[in-house]
Amino acid sequence: QVQLVESGGGSVQSGGSLRLSCEVSGYTYSTYCMGWFRQTPEKGREGVAIIYSGDRTSYVDSVKGRFTISISRDNTKNTLYLQMNNLKPEDTAMYYCAAAAPCRAWRYALRAESYDYWGQGTQVTVSS
Repeated sequence: QVQLVESGGGSVQSGGSLRLSCEVSGYTYSTYCMGWFRQTPEKGREGVAIIYSGDRTSYVDSVKGRFTISISRDNTKNTLYLQMNNLKPEDTAMYYCAAAAPCRAWRYALRAESYDYWGQGTQVTVSS
């Protein structure tokens, strides 16, 4: 059974940084496709950053140049990271990590419906 647990959220001032982590257990596939999403009442759930096997990455335009997604893999555990720099108040949201099995086509990679497994979320609040 695939399980995802996020950590690292919190409250920061505009311009600050946070690093989110997501421990992924039970994901034993040789290829991987995982990502970070965020949700607010106004925008709903939005794809932020995704990473596929070979470290192929994609970002929503609003975070390009500020956020970096990465992954650490070993035989028993995967850990997904999201380094967030120069945070802005509009980045305030609940952040979720997600994994897919099987991986969907790349053109659908930032869509929430492409992912099968989700964490419980971690809150990020950025004040001006």
